Amino acid sequence: MNYQKGYVYELMSNGGPTDVREPYFKEAVEEMMRARKLCQLANETPIDDPKYITYLEELFQRKLDDVRILTPFICDFGNRVTFGKGVFINHSAILSASGGIEFQDGVSVAPGVRIATINHDFNNRHTIYTYGKVVIKKNAWIGMNVTICPGVTIGKNGVVAAGAVVTKDVPDNAVVGGVPAKVIKMLDPNEQKENW
Repeated sequence: MNYQKGYVYELMSNGGPTDVREPYFKEAVEEMMRARKLCQLANETPIDDPKYITYLEELFQRKLDDVRILTPFICDFGNRVTFGKGVFINHSAILSASGGIEFQDGVSVAPGVRIATINHDFNNRHTIYTYGKVVIKKNAWIGMNVTICPGVTIGKNGVVAAGAVVTKDVPDNAVVGGVPAKVIKMLDPNEQKENW
């Protein structure tokens, strides 16, 4: 069967499944290799050398003059990540981005955050994958060593406490924490400051 270019990304955007044994998956493998190489180059560049940013710009195929990402940094699908303005991602983030990740304006990400957008089929876990896009809405703050699972949306002004594992959507203006994350309290949206 002949597959059009981009077919694997259509499947990912629709939640899958995809099968690594199918010819269409070759396009995904090529993107993973491109992304891994550019992350490697960025991570090997001294932190005071602005060239590391050019590797990340090539990874995400956009200028990053309104986005700040600190290395070390890992992302396996640069073409599946979008950024608003004023996004900050601290060091040691891992983005497993095949299902898509959207960072809206003013999102702040602490060190060691992991975001997953892919899952394995329970019965055929070595070859069949499913996907769920992660959306982090405006002015959300993700704490240190947080894990965000596939398909989760973090609401506007949401705060995720350090070490939380987020398995369900976080409402706007909610502070969540724990494993799995639960709402701890609600913030007053009128007191939230946008600094980007």
